[in-house]
Amino acid sequence: VQLQASGGGLVQAGGSLRLSCTASGMITSEFNPSDMAWYRQAPGRQRELVAQVTSDRSTNYAVFVKGRFTISRDNARKKMYLQMNSLEPEDTAVYYCNLVRNRDRTQLWGQGTQVTVSS
Repeated sequence: VQLQASGGGLVQAGGSLRLSCTASGMITSEFNPSDMAWYRQAPGRQRELVAQVTSDRSTNYAVFVKGRFTISRDNARKKMYLQMNSLEPEDTAVYYCNLVRNRDRTQLWGQGTQVTVSS
């Protein structure tokens, strides 16, 4: 099983990006009950939770998101998304997708995608 994150890039402050995460090598019956999340890690800082979406599509956001980001999932495509609007330079970080496998609570991580917001 692999998680592949994509969609990062360089954007000006106030701009938008949409991140995607694809779970490959995972059957639907295993993907659907999994909880998923986006984390980020800026240089010199610890990795922090950005947003999570559970198997029943409940969502939770970090305070610093302030209504700017929206997390979603597409079980049929085994994908998760993070729509990021009103980006700020402080959002600059490597963004990682995370999946918690329901049957054993094993955590899987993607390779990360760089988001850089210029002022």
